[in-house]
Amino acid sequence: MDTISESGITGDGGGDIRAASVRRRSRQHSAVTNGKRLFVADGDGRGPWARRLRDIIALHVTDQGGPDAISEAKCSLIRRAGALTVELERIEPKFATSTAGENDFGAYVTGTNSLRRVLEAIGLDRVARNVTPDLRTYLAEPAP
Repeated sequence: MDTISESGITGDGGGDIRAASVRRRSRQHSAVTNGKRLFVADGDGRGPWARRLRDIIALHVTDQGGPDAISEAKCSLIRRAGALTVELERIEPKFATSTAGENDFGAYVTGTNSLRRVLEAIGLDRVARNVTPDLRTYLAEPAP
């Protein structure tokens, strides 16, 4: 139920996008690495916070050219950007309803600055995904 699919961090076929210097069989990886869980401990990944996090991760991965185009480091930064975004979104309604406290404004400004730095490290521009087929695939297609 809380699997991170292509809309999260793994590739289209459920493949792991994390490049490992030493390949191990997948059952030797943690459930988070395998894409079976969103969190290492606690939380089942079905609540609104986790669902929004999964959505944001998917959007950022798409912006960066898809799961096959990002490194493990970028994947980690994308998760952090997602978490910061969700937390900032939780604070914003307090401003709209005038229920924000002094600490909320400070947390919001700090979180916004941290998010900006993380997003700059990831890259703010969309990365085009290469959709050009290889020569073999192109030649195998029927002529129009």
